[in-house]
Amino acid sequence: MFVAPDPGRVRLRASLRAVLGVGLAVAVAECAGMSLTASITAGLAALLALFNVGDATVRGQAVTTALLPVAGFPVLALATTLQSVPPLRDAAWLAVVFCGVYARRWGPRGHALGVFAFMMFFCTQFLHAVPAQLPELYTAVALALGATSAVRFGLWCIERRTPLPAVPALLTGRGLARATTRQAFQATVACGLAMAVGQLLSQERGYWAVGTVWWIFVNTASRGETLVRGFRRVLGTVTGILAGLLIAVPLHGAPAPTAALVAVCVFGIVYTAAPSYSWMIFFVTIMAGLLYGLLGVLHPGLLLLRFEETIVGAIAAAVGVGLVLPVTTHFATNAWIQRALHCVHGCTSEAARRLAGDESADPAPRAAELELLLGRVRMSVAPLVHPLSPLRARKARARQVLTLLDDCAREIRGLASVAADPDASHDARLAAACWRVEAAVEALVPRGVRPETRPESTAQLPHHHPGAEAALSHLHGLERALTDLAAPLRTSPRSPLIPA
Repeated sequence: MFVAPDPGRVRLRASLRAVLGVGLAVAVAECAGMSLTASITAGLAALLALFNVGDATVRGQAVTTALLPVAGFPVLALATTLQSVPPLRDAAWLAVVFCGVYARRWGPRGHALGVFAFMMFFCTQFLHAVPAQLPELYTAVALALGATSAVRFGLWCIERRTPLPAVPALLTGRGLARATTRQAFQATVACGLAMAVGQLLSQERGYWAVGTVWWIFVNTASRGETLVRGFRRVLGTVTGILAGLLIAVPLHGAPAPTAALVAVCVFGIVYTAAPSYSWMIFFVTIMAGLLYGLLGVLHPGLLLLRFEETIVGAIAAAVGVGLVLPVTTHFATNAWIQRALHCVHGCTSEAARRLAGDESADPAPRAAELELLLGRVRMSVAPLVHPLSPLRARKARARQVLTLLDDCAREIRGLASVAADPDASHDARLAAACWRVEAAVEALVPRGVRPETRPESTAQLPHHHPGAEAALSHLHGLERALTDLAAPLRTSPRSPLIPA
């Protein structure tokens, strides 16, 4: 979490902005004289808007934010209306789960709208909202989205200078071959199982098991990823509960310190989400305990129940992903690695053009995209490199692949930094080195999915310019890492590593 690359300090700035946006949303709700339930709803809506809206452009983010009420308001009405009719409420929630996961096929916007719809249903369960509170809840959500929009698109628009790459999605064909379709069925089955068992533990708090399943399935693409995320969910929940016993319980819902600690948790959730799921859940669990304290219902027994519901959800997710249309770890890993290699090629081409004097070329967004893709690769191979994995040969090969891909990312970051230097120049050796990098990428990517764009050659300038020398050093390191990747990537997944 502390050493993960953060190009442009984007995660840090987004985390600070989330604290500002959520704080403003809650302050507006409080100044409007709203109830505690409405204020908490406003804070949650603000966090979701700032955390889950991930379109690549500012305009796209604004459109998605404006559409959040379209997805959330009908769900709020449905959930509060059916609150007193559990069978219909549960059936409606499963329908929301299916539609929310299925919507991910439409990219970041579909993902954000699906998450918002699910969490609006979850919020009514968490707060025990009733139909009479619906107008106030609508107002709270509207005020929260207005406050966060003022912060995100006016006061502190990070993305205007540093466009954020869209969260990558695994595309695997049509129909049941599509990852989002498979996950929609998997998540619905798993949530149904978690709902049934969770309500046996507690009729009032069974929603935690369903919430656990939902968030385990977010941004996963294979059976192995989901199982590892379930383990990390439990780990984060356990450590968060222990911290909650020491932090949240003694506060007894005192407003000022609780608000300060919630702000810390908001920062932690956003800052740690990309590099560490366990740390993110740690902060989520503490924040949930603090909110329970504000509501006056927090006690150690409730935290124990939270743990039990999390275990139920993790097991239900494992059953769903293991039995319903499973996607293998090997298939998903290969797909992510191919996309990462394509991104390496694209970033190299952009850097070469920029060094040649093309001001419109910018490798920085591709370098940031590569970081996201490598995060997906790490998530995908997590089952293979897990300490409990008995497959030693595959574990060693997976670690070798991760090390070499990290080497690629380091060289790409250095190359992008050199290209950003206005004094850097280009010479003929740079074009040749870019061609060798392209050849190394094409040797690793199966025929038919190779990148078609080649780096453009440029006029020869004097050799030994410092910028060109630094760029060449990064390109040579990149070429070595790509060449070394051939052995582990071409080895049969069930055979030992090729001897050096």
